[in-house]
Amino acid sequence: MTVTWEELGWERLAEGVGRRRLPGWDCTAGLVLGAGRALMVDAGSSLAEGARLRDAARRLAGRRVTHLALTHPHFDHVFGTPVFAGAAVYAAAGAEAVLAHGRAELCRDAVRNGLPADLAEESADALPVPGHPVTGECALDLGGGRRALLADVGPGHTAHDLAVLVTGDSGGPDDRPVVFCGDLVEESGDPQAGPDAVPSRWPAALDRLLALGGEDARYVPGHGAVVDAAFVRRQRDALAARFGVS
Repeated sequence: MTVTWEELGWERLAEGVGRRRLPGWDCTAGLVLGAGRALMVDAGSSLAEGARLRDAARRLAGRRVTHLALTHPHFDHVFGTPVFAGAAVYAAAGAEAVLAHGRAELCRDAVRNGLPADLAEESADALPVPGHPVTGECALDLGGGRRALLADVGPGHTAHDLAVLVTGDSGGPDDRPVVFCGDLVEESGDPQAGPDAVPSRWPAALDRLLALGGEDARYVPGHGAVVDAAFVRRQRDALAARFGVS
């Protein structure tokens, strides 16, 4: 039986494009459906959360997730990765080193933020290293006129920030671009700058994000409601003032 995005608790953004605001940390996961292919953007904060995303994607797409893009190496975005067996995993170049050698710190950060230690350890132990590091840009043709451009736009929120631009060519209103921003953009609170942030480069990363999507795009923050280019520009200027950079 066919289900809708809304029936599964997802927000439909365009034909074949949606996102889910996850409980706990209000983290966003995205899904892009093509003809025979399905791209997930971020994987949730635990194996169980990842499994719920995987199963919802299968119901919506009628197939397994074939591609997974990780916007940055923080536990609430990557700890569900192990459940996407067989998917090609993409991340900004350098993130693979963090996920290969920084698992203990990811686990500690998850526990500090309230994830039960056993769940954090389970996810960290099983975490795979992304097999497709992105330097510059990587284009994915998902079929059916649906395309995704993976762009290494950071550093900013972390040293390894990946954005995902989704476009189509149906000729209708759903051709409006959608940009999955990761935590370079946050709507539900001030952007978080942890010890792995690169504040001096963050405003420039948002300039690249705006150039990628343009004025008409829908911008999907890592946390919070979908925003427009004007919101991203205001956040860019606020971060420049906050960190004393131009």
